[in-house]
Amino acid sequence: MGFSYFKGSFKISMTGKLSQLKPNASRSVHLFVAASLWTIVGLSLMSRGIVWLGTIDKLWIVLPALLFGTIKSLFMLDRSAKKSIDRIIATRDGRCLGGVYSIKTWLLVLLMMTAGCLMRNSSLPKEFLGLFYVSIGWGLLFSSRNAWLAWKQGAQTLSETNDYKNS
Repeated sequence: MGFSYFKGSFKISMTGKLSQLKPNASRSVHLFVAASLWTIVGLSLMSRGIVWLGTIDKLWIVLPALLFGTIKSLFMLDRSAKKSIDRIIATRDGRCLGGVYSIKTWLLVLLMMTAGCLMRNSSLPKEFLGLFYVSIGWGLLFSSRNAWLAWKQGAQTLSETNDYKNS
């Protein structure tokens, strides 16, 4: 690895064979990965929450969970999804696939995964865990529509029109 001076700090530059191993991807692939991650994580959380609620015969809790998840999606997650989409569109093609999200976002994901593990292994009632997991899962799944729309429309078209913002 070589080092080069960049804006008052060190920038690590990959050289030689190491840079050939970097998983480069187009903006379209980044949008697809972002949409897929939100969808898969959302479905996983929802299914886990529904299973918990089903084992204690409290499936009715799914209905308020969907309402809470929709509110979370519309007022919080949509904004986050659109910010990520804007970031992806503003970048150039050929960036590392891991750059689908910023380092700050990946750290937040790690924090949320840790919180989920702690909650899952706590003594919290399954009713609460099921409500929480279904709400968060549905919110992610519902907000994934922004990234799917951006992917469908294509990064090039979006950079010119930003039509997904109006959906």
